[in-house]
Amino acid sequence: MPKKKLEQAQMPTADYAFYGLVWAGTVLTDRVDRALSKAHDLPVSWFEVLLWLASSPDPVPASVLGNSTMLSRSQVSRVVDALQGRGLVTRTPSARDARSVEVALTPEGHRLFRAADATRRECLAPVFTDLLNEEDLQALGTVWHKLKANKGA
Repeated sequence: MPKKKLEQAQMPTADYAFYGLVWAGTVLTDRVDRALSKAHDLPVSWFEVLLWLASSPDPVPASVLGNSTMLSRSQVSRVVDALQGRGLVTRTPSARDARSVEVALTPEGHRLFRAADATRRECLAPVFTDLLNEEDLQALGTVWHKLKANKGA
């Protein structure tokens, strides 16, 4: 006998939408984490820091990484320590704020990021980007932006 599941119609729309976000985030993050760990010995949290650093032409203050990622400041600090230990990032005192440090990718960090990003895109394609069109992706970006903008509310 086939397993029975509840249908969307049995759940309030807001609850279904929230569950969908949680489900997608959990499943996709787990998929990416497994692929990056296997191919590059790189947890997804480390990749997230590399992604933000690779997206910036200039070194990034550590506090900005804490505000931009889904990691706490202490987690960012531990990840940056680990990345620095692998020779993937450098920390330099900030020229603008003596109390702050700035983080940048090393050439090896850029190389690993490019390889890991290709792995991430390849693993997500069949379950995400190949299934969604540009309009879908724009809509998800809009939703994410609205939710993130009001995270402190």
